Amino acid sequence: MRVRLEYGRTGLDVDVPADRVVRTLKYKDAPPLADPLAELETLLDAPTGTPPLVELARGKQSACVAICDITRPVPNALMLPPILARIEAGGIPRGRITILIATGLHRPNEGDELVELVGPEIAANCRVENHHGKVLGEHTYCGQSPRGVPIWIDSRYVEAELKVTTGLIEPHLMAGFSGGRKLICPGIAALETVKVWHGPDFLESPLADCGILDGNPVHEENTWIGRHVGCDFIANVVIDAQRRPLKFVAGDMEAAFLEGVAFCRQVVRDTVEEPVDIVVTSCAGYPLDTTFYQAVKGLTGALPIVKQGGTIIMAASLSEGIGSPEFASLFRDNSSLDVFVERILGKDYFVMDQWQLEELAKVRRKAKVKIVSDGLPPGMLDKLFVEAAPSVETALAESLDEYGPAAKVAVIPKGPYVLAQVA
Repeated sequence: MRVRLEYGRTGLDVDVPADRVVRTLKYKDAPPLADPLAELETLLDAPTGTPPLVELARGKQSACVAICDITRPVPNALMLPPILARIEAGGIPRGRITILIATGLHRPNEGDELVELVGPEIAANCRVENHHGKVLGEHTYCGQSPRGVPIWIDSRYVEAELKVTTGLIEPHLMAGFSGGRKLICPGIAALETVKVWHGPDFLESPLADCGILDGNPVHEENTWIGRHVGCDFIANVVIDAQRRPLKFVAGDMEAAFLEGVAFCRQVVRDTVEEPVDIVVTSCAGYPLDTTFYQAVKGLTGALPIVKQGGTIIMAASLSEGIGSPEFASLFRDNSSLDVFVERILGKDYFVMDQWQLEELAKVRRKAKVKIVSDGLPPGMLDKLFVEAAPSVETALAESLDEYGPAAKVAVIPKGPYVLAQVA
């Protein structure tokens, strides 16, 4: 059978033996919004848990609207104009509104990428600025969270009188679901905040996982941080496999977010009856599969349905390489994942982005990993604690030979956008 995996901007067609595939996991059928702009405008004027956005803007002198960076396919060109229109109608002039790209610790989005992110009209006519998570001087200290996280948040957001965030609700490997509070922490938080919040004390919890909110310390802590710092209004979207809006939610940071999560969970969850020997997956294509750092999300997304000792085969373009220099250094400086985990648990070792290698370590404790990519040469991939493969078909044939005639396969074409679970 032929399956199209999300890969880069083009996709990747692969052949898998139909008699071995127990299930192709995918989104449930849900109709895209017939008129998404009209739906969003209705919610901005009749939101969940807050007054209308235009009313929240009245009497205030400045606004900050935090948006996702290029790693999230948010329809900003659709969402931002009605949001900005209501802020301006409430009395805040365009020149006093800052659109802040919540890069977290990712690189800034500039030039053509910025135009792609927000659309040409917004890029040309609005103040759009990047968050710089490694520049502590651009942040304001806001105290300490209940679990001891020092809270440093971008001063442009802290000082704005009206605080608005937008975002995408999707499964997330640590926080359960993205969106809502994540635009604040880690989106516009400093490294000094993220390194504690993404530390082993949080990530080694079995509840710090995809699709889990109840008891998840990562979710609970950044929700507290978001409330503490302040968030007047959110506007979040759930999209389908073709990235068309299925649902918008707007209003209170927690109430609207949970409303969106409930809908998202119904759409993106798919199951197998029991764990399988081999999972063939992706990292959802561009923009999520541009680096190995991001592609780890595709591996963690497959983890719940692969057997102990099984194999995950992932296709990812990796068009921008490994990731940040700090993340790349982790592979040079640690001879094995066991050495790395021992170091981070010792509390006296820290390298930015180490949390993603910690997630890879969780994957490798359970499964082998084979990566298919034209973005990194095999010799480099083999140094990333995974195994390079020339094609999905070759990797699959080798794995089927290894596990024998009873081996079973599951396929997740959309990678981490699907919440894969055992029924």
